[in-house]
Amino acid sequence: MLFRRLFISIISTLLTITAWGNKLFIPMSSDGQAEHLKAYGIAFAAMKEGIAVDWLLNYEGGSFGMENDGDIADMCKQRGVTYELISDAAYARIVKKISAPSFNGKVVKLDQPPKIAVYTPLNKEPWDDAVTLALTYAGIPFDKIYADQVLAGDLGKYDWLHLHHEDFTGQYSKFWANYQGAGWYQADVATMQAIATRNGFSKVSQLQLAVVKKIRAFVGAGGNLFAMCSATETFDIALAAENTDICTTPFDGDPASPDANSKLDYTKCLAFNKFLVVTDSLSPAHSNIDYGNLPIPDTFDYFVLATAEAKLDPITAMLCQNHVSIIKGFMGQTTAFREDLLKPGVQILASNIPVKPSTYLYSEYNSHRAKYIHGDYKKGTWTFYGGHDPEDYRHMVGAAPTDLSKHPNSPGYRLILNNMLLPAAKKSIAPAAHTAPETKEVTPLVSKEDTVAAKTEMATDAENTHLLFSFPPSAPAANNIVLVNAAGAEVFNHTYTTRNVSADISGLQPGIYQVKVNGVNTNKVVKE
Repeated sequence: MLFRRLFISIISTLLTITAWGNKLFIPMSSDGQAEHLKAYGIAFAAMKEGIAVDWLLNYEGGSFGMENDGDIADMCKQRGVTYELISDAAYARIVKKISAPSFNGKVVKLDQPPKIAVYTPLNKEPWDDAVTLALTYAGIPFDKIYADQVLAGDLGKYDWLHLHHEDFTGQYSKFWANYQGAGWYQADVATMQAIATRNGFSKVSQLQLAVVKKIRAFVGAGGNLFAMCSATETFDIALAAENTDICTTPFDGDPASPDANSKLDYTKCLAFNKFLVVTDSLSPAHSNIDYGNLPIPDTFDYFVLATAEAKLDPITAMLCQNHVSIIKGFMGQTTAFREDLLKPGVQILASNIPVKPSTYLYSEYNSHRAKYIHGDYKKGTWTFYGGHDPEDYRHMVGAAPTDLSKHPNSPGYRLILNNMLLPAAKKSIAPAAHTAPETKEVTPLVSKEDTVAAKTEMATDAENTHLLFSFPPSAPAANNIVLVNAAGAEVFNHTYTTRNVSADISGLQPGIYQVKVNGVNTNKVVKE
């Protein structure tokens, strides 16, 4: 009898454990996850093992849910990824909350791990590559390919392609003026010329044009392209310059066409329109697409992620999943994109926060710098992300690679890994659900509707200790002002009954704050 009772007790305990641990939940909130970047590797590994993953958009920072598998749970432990084992009923409640019309979220199924390629030379000097670092740190497998493989037709093997910070114009990143005597520069020139010769091209620019046309065809056939830094800008420049010569003598042995800009064909480009190329060999700039280096302190360089209705536009929601909405800026050969040079329909996923150096009040100076953009091309998609390394503001030539173990929760690096999951999600999302926004304004700004918040004037005093508000005549008798910090915490909440208000912000810590007027997001302000 005692043995029978013990057996029943053991069985009952096992059933209870199973009932309470059928689902594995990986939170991705700012304070709920110890290893944000490695969590993407867990999701990838689960798919590879045949376990479907739910991407819970806008729920606890874009969390992941899946069936509890002992191996995956053990992997979480080994990699330091925070996870929870919960019951079917508890998970069903999460899904029900996300599915409610009042909740801006969506459950997206991920069931096939994408086949990933990184377009990168064997010798990557003088720089490392953020995407290669992110994939390696997250434990996500990928293949390295370069011009020979692309021209041979190997792109058809892959779902997702990243472009290392390549110069597709054939000008060797325009390093000639400053680094022509460096050994790594001379080796790069020799390598590229050898690749061009064995593929039947007399110039490296001709080789690069053939490569970008193959990559564009890959996107058109349904592939997903991701690029950062100079690859973003030079990809479209190479396409537009197909019928002219933009390279000067130091790069291809003969001068550029004197009327090169008049012969650019923007219809061939993915993202940019009506730009002008820079043919001066002494200038590091390729064109006027890159916004360049603004005269602002790096401590005030931030960009804001777009907000999207996840149920209506899940792709935007996926690409912008993060545990913060305001992210520290970073520079590169191509740092950000001029919004007025974007093609119609290009989606701005993040814009740099406009800054006026004298007061750092965003509403007074709009620089129109798009940091992160996305678009469709035929059956595929492309995403361009300005800057070089999200955790190294000015990543200098020859600098050591970023150690991501020191930045396991990097929001800037999370954006890279969001893109990696896009091919896995596309099959579960209706193509018609992806719609471009109606405006290119920095998000989240007030809508164009006739609201009190939209008509409220805001400024700062000279000492940057008070926010000055002037409410319109249509405002109610009492108006609420809220400030939210970069981590999403509400740090200021006051209601005022006067038309003109001087709000004391002297006690706030230096940083960036979202301002809400009567519950509506208006502008953002920097407190020095």
